[in-house]
Amino acid sequence: MKKHNFSAGPSILPREVLLKSSEAILDFNNSGLSLIEISHRSKDFVDVMEKARSLVLELLNLDGKGYKVLFLQGGASSQFLMVALNLLEKKAGYLNTGTWSDKAIKEAQLFGDIHEVASSKTSNYNHIPKGYKIASDYDYFHCTSNNTIYGTQIKKFPNSPVPMICDMSSDIFSRQLDFSKFDLIYAGAQKNMGPAGTTLVVVKESILGKVSRKIPSMMDYKLHSSKSSMFNTPPVFAVYTAMLTLEWIKNLGGIKAMEELNKKKEILMYSEIDLNPLFKGFSAKADRSAMNVTFSLVDDHLKETFDTMLKDAGIYGLNGHRSVGGYRASMYNALSIDSVKALVEVMSELESKN
Repeated sequence: MKKHNFSAGPSILPREVLLKSSEAILDFNNSGLSLIEISHRSKDFVDVMEKARSLVLELLNLDGKGYKVLFLQGGASSQFLMVALNLLEKKAGYLNTGTWSDKAIKEAQLFGDIHEVASSKTSNYNHIPKGYKIASDYDYFHCTSNNTIYGTQIKKFPNSPVPMICDMSSDIFSRQLDFSKFDLIYAGAQKNMGPAGTTLVVVKESILGKVSRKIPSMMDYKLHSSKSSMFNTPPVFAVYTAMLTLEWIKNLGGIKAMEELNKKKEILMYSEIDLNPLFKGFSAKADRSAMNVTFSLVDDHLKETFDTMLKDAGIYGLNGHRSVGGYRASMYNALSIDSVKALVEVMSELESKN
């Protein structure tokens, strides 16, 4: 039976990427050696790192615009700390739209004065705040583009008077944006780009090296940039698989093609939720995420029946986060529209039976 993987992360990867990466584990570039046993300083792997970094700039249309690409360890959660260490001198503004932005705020507060410009916490993060102001004396403004747990997504980003930092962990490479509006973007790989183990950082060089504090070497963006993201041994398998995924996106037509496919999946999924009386969405309609669809049953007495039907259809990873409950369909780039159709068919069948 075909599995339909709606897991929120680690999540689905393209089949061809899985095949190529598994081959490289046994024999990388016909060398007779495994990808994970060769030197990270060898030409074969240096070429992988350089290609991955180049593909990021190409896909985001940032080539030649003063940005550097880093593949670091520690997950996106480490970036909550690194952003503040490298950029926070006195005070910064944060938009609080979910669990991860809330955690980013707590980490940044260790290093300076943090102003919460707006928050949707009191409504359990079911919408994106609007109409807030970003002070011109902030060192930077931080936001989270997509909130995996709550199923909300920023549709229109502000024109920030200060450097804008964005956590794009769960929707990077999924939609067209003017990425030059952002001075630093970071994203954990394990949702839309590759396996867990590496975190992408895209940073404008001009914003680095301005804080007065001494920064530990492993936390210093400028040092990692000067060493071409090879200051220490990189997570070779995660970087290689990310490179393959970036190639896959490019070959399909880039971010434009991804956005078109994701829009079809989004329309199909939300249409069923809105038309089927047995289900209700969690997030405000204006802020619904194209990546993470959160919803629940109107009548919890149907849960056992629905869960059995999902299992019988080979649908995996649909349980909602404990903060929200219900269900969460994560529809990252690699998820096919056929998988969304399979889920919609089960939801429709449940309605016909009840």
